[in-house]
Amino acid sequence: MAAAQTTYLNWVICHRNLQMFPSSCDTFVALPPSTVEQRVVFGKNSDRPCDEVQEVVYFPAANHRVGEKVECTYIEIEQAPHTYAVVLSRPAWLWGAEMGANEHQVCIGNEAVWGRQEVNDEEALLGMDLVRLGLERADTAQKAVNVIAELLEKYGQGGNCMEDESSFTYHNSFLISDRTEAWVLETSGKYWAAEKVEEGHRNISNQYSITTKIDKEHPEMREHARSQGWWDGRIQFNFARVYSHMNTARIEASGSRYCEGRKLLEKTAGHVTAETMMGILRDKESGINMEGMFMTTGSMVSVVPGDPSLPGVHYFTGTPDPERSVFKPFVFVNDIKQLKLTCSPCVGPDDPVKRKPRFQSKPDRKHPLFLKHEVVAAIIETTKERGEKIKQNMRQLEKEKMAKMEEFLTSGIKDSTEIVHLFSDTIEEELNTYSKS
Repeated sequence: MAAAQTTYLNWVICHRNLQMFPSSCDTFVALPPSTVEQRVVFGKNSDRPCDEVQEVVYFPAANHRVGEKVECTYIEIEQAPHTYAVVLSRPAWLWGAEMGANEHQVCIGNEAVWGRQEVNDEEALLGMDLVRLGLERADTAQKAVNVIAELLEKYGQGGNCMEDESSFTYHNSFLISDRTEAWVLETSGKYWAAEKVEEGHRNISNQYSITTKIDKEHPEMREHARSQGWWDGRIQFNFARVYSHMNTARIEASGSRYCEGRKLLEKTAGHVTAETMMGILRDKESGINMEGMFMTTGSMVSVVPGDPSLPGVHYFTGTPDPERSVFKPFVFVNDIKQLKLTCSPCVGPDDPVKRKPRFQSKPDRKHPLFLKHEVVAAIIETTKERGEKIKQNMRQLEKEKMAKMEEFLTSGIKDSTEIVHLFSDTIEEELNTYSKS
């Protein structure tokens, strides 16, 4: 096993085509008429440092006392009176999340963006904290926009976004959906613009993409741009043009992925399903399934019917590279327990993320599924025949689960007690496919 893990690490770091600078993430949403049935399909790849573990965790709804605080990654803020149940895919070292959903079928993913506004190194809320806070506090996509905007105004955004002493900071954009609509929210410091998406499809990457269609905005956003000399106040206001750095290697790289992602959505328009969205996230030729020092460390696809009586189904990999992973379903029902097989070891108060100076060491955060997958990924990479068999078994399991989930999406859930352990049970089946191959 140790030899296989070493092979895998060498494959990740040395064999791949390494990126020269951090760049990451693509998020997608498709709404009717782009989708099959009256459904919203959401998808995201979380592209992070290749040695980072992504865990999938569940937190139930909760009521909180007046004056109670919540400790986010770096700062403590006021807690909401009530928080909704959430399922999150997150880098294991932090409080927030790269992507997730809540019990009201709101889905959120975030992207790193850079522009003319200086990025704040001072510790505040991370964009990933804002993803979780939006999910915990909003029961619609538009309310999530409002929650994130209010928190930005009160607490700001900033701080190191990697578990490392080197500073990696950015502004954030968000793609937020619910049963009927989606919103793109793009930020620059405390300033922001938001675009409503009511039909068709939309994607975001590591660049500003809101242009002249602005449906909500920070009240001082335009005046700030004018005061900085970025906009003369006469020509039509274009958020991306005004707030972006237009000519950097990072923007060019993300621009390519953004365009390729849009093409893939257009190619499947009218018949977007969970399966087609997974195909987009697995696409390596476009760069959406990223390889190198920054790679796809976790992926998510959600299918949310417009009918509020039907459940949403949220699929997560919890492992790197969706091409070599199984998308496992999660459905919000009563009595769900913590997802132990994708929950990383708890380091406690001595966690080097919490102690100052931060990041003086890096503990082992590999969860049980990650450890098994690490070995299997090495086998897939180095042993062709056995590797193909493993991948075939993975896809077969995935198809069987999607067929079962289609019953829920069409007819609802008759007995919720049967799927309390749906996600964890699917992991057990995934592990069995490894041993059978």
